[in-house]
Amino acid sequence: MSNSQSSRAQPTADPDLSGRRLGDYQLLRRLGRGGMAVVYLAEQLALNRQVAFKVLKGHLAKDESYVRRFVNEARSAASLVHGSIVQIHEVGCVEGIHFIAQEYVKGQNLKQFLERNGAVDAAMAVNIMRQVAAALHKAGEQGVIHRDIKPENIMLSANGEVKVADFGLARAIDGDVDLTQVGMTMGTPLYMSPEQCEGRTVDQRSDIYSFGVTSYHMLAGHPPFDGDSPISVAVQHLKKEPQRLEELRPDLPIGLCCIVHNLMAKDPSDRFQHAAEILHELRALPLEGLEEGWPSGMDYWDSTELATLTGSRLEATQKLAAVMKTEAIHVQRNRKNWPWVVATIAIALMCGVLLAWATRPKPLLSESLQKPAVPNKGSAQEQYRYATWVQTEDAWKSVETLFPLNDELNSEQRSQRQLYHRLSKQRLAEFYLKNGNDDAAMSIFAELAELEETAVKFRAFGIAGQAFVYWRREEWDLMSQKLNEVYEYRSELNQNMRNLVDRLNSQRGQQRDSRSDRSNR
Repeated sequence: MSNSQSSRAQPTADPDLSGRRLGDYQLLRRLGRGGMAVVYLAEQLALNRQVAFKVLKGHLAKDESYVRRFVNEARSAASLVHGSIVQIHEVGCVEGIHFIAQEYVKGQNLKQFLERNGAVDAAMAVNIMRQVAAALHKAGEQGVIHRDIKPENIMLSANGEVKVADFGLARAIDGDVDLTQVGMTMGTPLYMSPEQCEGRTVDQRSDIYSFGVTSYHMLAGHPPFDGDSPISVAVQHLKKEPQRLEELRPDLPIGLCCIVHNLMAKDPSDRFQHAAEILHELRALPLEGLEEGWPSGMDYWDSTELATLTGSRLEATQKLAAVMKTEAIHVQRNRKNWPWVVATIAIALMCGVLLAWATRPKPLLSESLQKPAVPNKGSAQEQYRYATWVQTEDAWKSVETLFPLNDELNSEQRSQRQLYHRLSKQRLAEFYLKNGNDDAAMSIFAELAELEETAVKFRAFGIAGQAFVYWRREEWDLMSQKLNEVYEYRSELNQNMRNLVDRLNSQRGQQRDSRSDRSNR
């Protein structure tokens, strides 16, 4: 056994360096430790600023290969200057102690936030995702792979900024020397890509997969796979498909769910190939409160534009700041003049009605998908996914017509088909509303409202939809009747629909006051 191997096999505990001065740095207290380093909060005396001071663990510092990797990876990270990346200030060695001094981000990481608050809503998720994607875009441009994207490495600052930390596991894609030992995979198993699990060569698409798993965790409240050992989790990354987000969270915009599942494609060639594509898709999502923060008229952004996007105090980032300060998941929405802006209420009702879909670029939709004939995609689930991209009446209807319920299905297959039938009807009702066909939308709402008692979420959706159409028709008594009916299902509605019901109740009160005033004249 070599001396190097012996030193790794029997590591000794590193002494606490708190209170010690190393060069220009006064170490204040220990913040934590990782696989390679111990991290301290330190003050850089010359610049009078606080930094995170990462010290290479003593037993690793004795191994020249680890020291070379530590320095090489620090230099790779130091080359990434971007508003959504934790910045490296200095890499050096003082009194035999190898260190990295980097930006200190006050706040909490995404893992801590999720443990305290649970799954986030769509708007907050997109706010976080776009900033992480911007960071990955910058890294990809410079040939740097993170290789350990996970909630612990995504920092949420108190002022609403999102920063990707710990590029200490990164390496240059085109580097001449691979300093990682053969067969060694370094990402956390819960978030590792299939190619990492197999110890194969990775590129930026591996980070894209890990980003997808992290995004899934944000929206589902848990990672897509879990197990008793790292190997059992790795096998699932290789072989098992995660449960669809739209099944776990029917309140989420289907477009967002499809983006996340594309990120997690098993085959790297089936994923987004570059982070800029992810930003393009996130920009296209018509979520309330996000559109104003995105540049218009651009399919992609260069590095300068991406740095401006994440560095400026955009409205969406300001909303995220409010979330972080209160440690709540709720994102405040602009409600000004809601009764008179029908499109705004439609978005609130339908949790992502694709209001701008007709005019937005459709980057994932090829011209071949525009054909009048709707192709058979092989299953109700895939047919539904196809319809979410095409967004036509025939596509939504094809989910049920091509995959009807029949006696040949077992109970599980029948249940799954039925779920996608109902989800497609929800989206079709939204389509009709967007195109002004209230009668067709009302017919679907009525059908959903009469479903069996166990389908409570769909029933609530249908009744709330009826109330909304009656509001548009100014049929106040019928609207009031439906609001009374939906009240018992209020807890089953997602936050946007609860907000809508509250608004309609407020409108009902205004109408009663108006009638009272007229009767008293």
